[in-house]
Order: sequence, then C-alpha cells, then structure tokens
Amino acid sequence: MDLGIRGKKAIICASSKGLGRGCAEALAAAGCDIVINGRNTDTLQAAADALRASYQVNIAAVAADVSTKQGQAALLEACPAPDILINNNGGPPRKDYTELDRDTMLEGVVQNMVTPIELIQAVLPGMRARKFGRVVNITSMSVRMPIEGLDLSSGARAGLTAFLAGVCRQAAPDGVTINNLLPGKMDTDRLKGGFERAVAQTGKTMEDVRAASAAEIPARRFGNAEEFGQTCAFLCSTHAGYMTGQNILLDGGLYPAAF
Repeated sequence: MDLGIRGKKAIICASSKGLGRGCAEALAAAGCDIVINGRNTDTLQAAADALRASYQVNIAAVAADVSTKQGQAALLEACPAPDILINNNGGPPRKDYTELDRDTMLEGVVQNMVTPIELIQAVLPGMRARKFGRVVNITSMSVRMPIEGLDLSSGARAGLTAFLAGVCRQAAPDGVTINNLLPGKMDTDRLKGGFERAVAQTGKTMEDVRAASAAEIPARRFGNAEEFGQTCAFLCSTHAGYMTGQNILLDGGLYPAAF
C-alpha cells in the first residue's frame, strides 16, 4: 500500500534501536526523509548507516537526550518543519512505588510526559499552518493495565494521554492527528532486562522465563519492532487522516477487555 507520505519529513525520537528503530525503518520505507535520535553515538551511527544503505531517502542522526532542552533544539535544528513527530523515550526503571523519591518522580514525569508535550508545542503550529501533520506517541499497555513496579512510567504516560485528549481535537480541523501506540510485551532490550531480573530472582533459565511470559499472551509470542513500526507508519499515512485521539494496543490480546 502506498501510504501517501513520500517526501514528508519525520522526527523519530529514541530511534537508534528497539521500537523507535522499527518506526524509523517503516517511515523510511514509505519514502519519508527522517531524523533519528539516540544517546549512544556508536549505536546511532550504525543505525543511520544501515538505514542509508537500505532506503533512498535523507537520513540525519542526532545524538542527544531528547528530555533536555538542548536535545530538543538539536532535533528541531536538523528538521525545523517536520510533518511527522514520533515521541518516544526510555521509561524509569522498574521500582516499587515506596522507593520513589521526589527527584525520581519528577524525572520520570519529565521523560514521559513533559518532553513529548514540549516537542508537540514546538511542531504543532507549523503542521497546522501547512494543513498536514501526524504525531504518534509511544506510551505503554500499562496506561490501561497496571504493571507492578512501573507505576511512575504508567502515571506519566497516562498523564500525557489525558493532556493530549483535548489538544488533538483542537488540531484536527487543520489536518493534524495525534494518536498513541500502546506496546505490550515487545521483544526489546527493556523486556530482556525484566527477564534477566526474573532469572536472578528465581534461578530459572532464561528459556523458561521467556516461555512462561509468552504463554500469558493469547498470541503466544512477543511483538516485534517491525510490526510495531508498520502500525506507526499507517497512523502517519494519508489513509489515517480521520483517526485521532486514539490509543492503539499492540499486545497480542494480553489486555483482557472488550472496549
């Protein structure tokens, strides 16, 4: 399917690996010129080289922490007038709520709520003036279904979701959509880190821990960055112009609800 976004310009935050990288791959394949981002220079450069080798589009790489004002400025300098913004950022590490102090909580809210809002504030006026824009926020299934130890991440991302519920409707008349992608158990480094903790705590093998976790999912497998990226690209397409303010679960059926 032609997504109708060839030649559009996209910023994809935290995209040197994992789900962000999957989104970068899909948007590059759709013909978008993209800016990718990460904090590890070597990983970022390797991702940029691989993308340039695979797709005939412009690829810019910005090594920066998107949670900082300097990092955001660097992204916007590389792409001053993006048509597409993919908000993504690492979440706070798993920790019981009783262990969270004020500074840790504020940092988590900045990472997963304030940062995407700041970037949206920066790019939305231009998108609205050009009568086209796509914003996709990568949040989490935990916005809907609590996950023990991820209370800070869940709360900040849920706050972002509520904040943007009104904003998306203000932007809709100008051809700008804002949607959220809620990943479940995706085969990424973050999931692997959780498995490694489980191995250390239980003494089980990695294979057993992975198998038990996959068995909880109706699809009986973990999601992957490629299929996640393709869903993201569709939300950015001309075909999704009537779709805004939505929370799209990619969880293999793990969240047990009819609505």
